[in-house]
Amino acid sequence: MSNVLILGAAGKIARLATQLFLDRTDDKLTLYLRRANRLTATDEQREKLIDGDTIDEAKLTAAVKGQDVVYANLAGANIEAQAKSVVKAMDAANIKRLIWISTLGIYDEVPGKFGQWNHQMLDGGYLETYAAAAKVIEASDLDYTIVRPAWLTNTDEIDYELTQKGEPFKGTEVSRKSIADLVVKLTQDPTQEVHHSIGVNKANTDGAKPAWY
Repeated sequence: MSNVLILGAAGKIARLATQLFLDRTDDKLTLYLRRANRLTATDEQREKLIDGDTIDEAKLTAAVKGQDVVYANLAGANIEAQAKSVVKAMDAANIKRLIWISTLGIYDEVPGKFGQWNHQMLDGGYLETYAAAAKVIEASDLDYTIVRPAWLTNTDEIDYELTQKGEPFKGTEVSRKSIADLVVKLTQDPTQEVHHSIGVNKANTDGAKPAWY
């Protein structure tokens, strides 16, 4: 059994991951989010809700203490500041294992017409801020894994493949449930993909943009 802190627990991927944790593991979950009344614990013996902002370093540090893994599913224009806060809190609590959800394109790793389209859609504040946040994580002394999903779908499937930093990104889309599955697998074997930044896509979805867009 592990203690897992989920940051941004109201997000779609985080909700799917929470359910997978409950279904597949005996892990205890701390769900950290703003406006915690948006969630209800379905298993009060295993789920604890904390109403908090990741920028609140004191509150975040208190939440990190006693955890085995921190899974950060964060968003917002201040994502770089959130990354700095997470690193400081984990260092203060002496917790090392971090799974950080980012996005594709932060290394300009998406090739061809899809890469051009991705830049057109995400440049102007999004890619830049997520890339800056990833640099904060990579410069830390944490045992991090950065996860870079393709464009996300709500398809009820688990079907994905991985690429590593420095390799061209594959495919155009992947299901949120696939990312949730990967997160749970990484927590169950915390030696997997340490200090790696991994792209995640569904195989055979190459194209100039996601088929559904």
